[in-house]
Formats: sequence, structure tokens, C-alpha cells
Amino acid sequence: MFFKKEEKKNNNFLTKVCALLIHAAKIDENYTDKEEEIIKKTLNELGVEDENIAKTIKEAKVIEENSNQILDFTREVKNLPEQDKIKIIEALWSIIYSNNDADMYETNLMRRLAGLLYIDNKTMGDIKEKIKRNSK
Repeated sequence: MFFKKEEKKNNNFLTKVCALLIHAAKIDENYTDKEEEIIKKTLNELGVEDENIAKTIKEAKVIEENSNQILDFTREVKNLPEQDKIKIIEALWSIIYSNNDADMYETNLMRRLAGLLYIDNKTMGDIKEKIKRNSK
């Protein structure tokens, strides 16, 4: 019985992470297939099995559309180990730079997330530059 509760909690958590990724993808009002591929890859790396990715994305889209603040998505993420938070930040920057540009809404989102997820400015800047270099 315990495992089922833990599994449900984990799925809910991953759905919220996915909602955050979708939010970043939609913030420039141009949600692309390339961004969705990055989201799928990230979910897979976070442990979502291939057959559950479409369901997770579908549920996350509903959560993202019905939420009016990113706190809903970041509450649990901020307690993750540093390397997991960095993986999520890398995915967010990858989504943002998937069109080779970051607009003011996207950079503002990332500034807010840095504070909410307790990521220092140097780490955030290093991740941003790494992703920016690799996206060219």
C-alpha cells in the first residue's frame, strides 16, 4: 500500500515539473514541436516511462492552463537535490533557446525561478551560457 501512495505522489510531482516546462515553452506564445521534444526527453531523464509521457504531458497542460502562478509548480522542486534542480533548469533554458532567442518574458521567468528554486546567479548564468552555446 505504501508504494502505491509514493508512486502517486511521484507522478503528481513529475506532472508539476512538466507543467513548469510547458509554462516556459508557452510564455513566448509560441509552443513548438521542438519544445515538446525537449519536454519529453526531460521527463524521460527524470524517470517517466515512455508509455506514460503523453499522459503526463496531457495532465500537465491542464494544470498549467488552470494555474495562475508558478509557485504551484516550484513548491516541491525547490527541495530536490541540487543536481536534479540543475537538470530542470537546463531543460528550461533548452526550451527557451530552442528558437535561438530569449525574450524578456522568458528571462524574467528564469530570474523568478532562480529565486524560488534557490539557484544562485552564477550557477544560473553558467547554465544559461552552456545551453546558449550548445543551441547554436
